[in-house]
Amino acid sequence: MNATLNQTNEDHYLLGLPNIHQENPFEAEGILLGAVFQAPELIHEITLEPFHFSQKQNQLLFQAFRELQMENRPIDVILLVEKLAGTKVMVSVSYMMDITSRCPSPDNYEHYQTIVLNQYKLRMLKKAAFLFLNEQTIEAADDFYKVYTDMQDVGKVKGKSKRDILTDVYLEMVEDHGNISGLDTGFSLLNGMLNGLQNGDLIIMAARPSVGKTALALNLAKNCCKGGGVVDFFSLEMPAIQLIKRMLSDISYVDGFKWKDPYHYFSDKDHERAVHALGTLDQWNFHIHVVPRQTISDIRSTIQKTKREHPNGSHLVVIDYLQLITQTKRFERQDLAVGYITRELKQIARQYDVPIVLLSQLSRGVEQRADKRPVMSDLRDSGSIEQDADVIMLLSREDDEPVKSDTAELINLNIAKHRNGPVGVIKLAFEKNYSRYRDYPV
Repeated sequence: MNATLNQTNEDHYLLGLPNIHQENPFEAEGILLGAVFQAPELIHEITLEPFHFSQKQNQLLFQAFRELQMENRPIDVILLVEKLAGTKVMVSVSYMMDITSRCPSPDNYEHYQTIVLNQYKLRMLKKAAFLFLNEQTIEAADDFYKVYTDMQDVGKVKGKSKRDILTDVYLEMVEDHGNISGLDTGFSLLNGMLNGLQNGDLIIMAARPSVGKTALALNLAKNCCKGGGVVDFFSLEMPAIQLIKRMLSDISYVDGFKWKDPYHYFSDKDHERAVHALGTLDQWNFHIHVVPRQTISDIRSTIQKTKREHPNGSHLVVIDYLQLITQTKRFERQDLAVGYITRELKQIARQYDVPIVLLSQLSRGVEQRADKRPVMSDLRDSGSIEQDADVIMLLSREDDEPVKSDTAELINLNIAKHRNGPVGVIKLAFEKNYSRYRDYPV
C-alpha cells in the first residue's frame, strides 16, 4: 500500500499500550473499507463496530459509514469528506481512492471481516497479557481471563430474528414439547410455578442456617442427573464427602446418621441399598468442586469446561453459597461486591445458557420478628440480588402445621420473585434424616 496506508504514528491507533500492535496497519482493514466504497450496500451486512479497527483513520472512516447508513444517505467520497471535516486525524481523499482500488472484489468481504475480527481479538489479548505481565497480581490475572472469555463471543451472531422467534412461538403452539420447558426440578408444584429451571436464569435460594437449602439444592442436582443431565456443584463451605453422603442417603433411603459410621451402624439391608446407591451415583455426571477460595473466574472456567465436554445435555450449576465466593476486586462496600458477583453470574448463566442456582444467607432480622417467614429484604445485601435474580426462592419452616409423617417437617418455599411467571408459596415435605424433599401431600 502507499505511504498513506503505511503510517505508523501512534495517533492512528486505539489508545492503549505501546508496541503491542503490528508495525504496519492491517491490509485487511483497507480492503474491507474499499469493498464498501465499491458496493455501499455491504454496510448493511457488515457486523463490525469502529473499535474493531486498529487504525484511528479506519475507525473514523467506518464510523462515518455507519452515520450515513443511519441517516439513509449514500456512501460516497463527497459526503464522507463532509462527515470527517474537523476530525483530529485526517482521512484524505487519496487514501479513500487508494483502498477502493486495492480491493480485488467486494464479494469476499466476509473473509476480510473475519480477519479484522481475529486481529482485534489478538490485540485485546496482547493488551491484557501486557497488563498481567507488568502487574503480576491475581486481579490482573482475573482481568486477563475475563478478556479471554469475552473474546470468544466476539463476532458471534447473537439472538434470533423476529421471524425466527415467531416461528418458535408457533411451534410451541402446535407441537408437544413435554410438560415443562425447563430442567425438571422433580417437584410437581415447583415445576408448575417455574415451568422447570430455565436456561440463562439466575435463581437465588435463601434461608437461615439449618433450614435445608443445601439439601434442596442437592435434590435439584439429583433430579437433573436422573434425567441424564450434568451438574456442577460448587461447595464453598461443606466438604465433598459430606455432600456425597447426603446424596447417598437420599438415593438409598438410609438414615444420614448411619453414614457417620456405616461399618458399625448399617444393617444388611442398609448395606445392600448403599452399595446400589454408590453404583448409581458413580454413573451420574455429578461434579463437586470444593477448591478453597473459589472466584468468579474459577466458576466460569469450570462451567466452560463442562459445557465443552457436554455440549448438548441438560446442565445445572449450583453454588453454595454467595457470601463465600472469593472477591478479587476491591469495593468500598459489601453490597457493591455482592452486586458485582451477581451481575457476573447472571452473565455467565446467559453466556453458557444454563440455570445457576445460587444459595444465599438471610439476615438475622428475620429471627427477631414475630412472623419469621422471610421476605426479599431479608437477603443480605439484598438490593443487587433482587435486581439481578430471575427467580428468588425463600425457605422457612412451618412450625404451626405438623406433617403427618414423624420423619418429615413442613417447609414453605416462597417464590418471592419470578421475572417471567407467577409468585407464591408452595409447601414441601423435608425428611431431614435422609436429606430428601418430596411433594407435600395436599
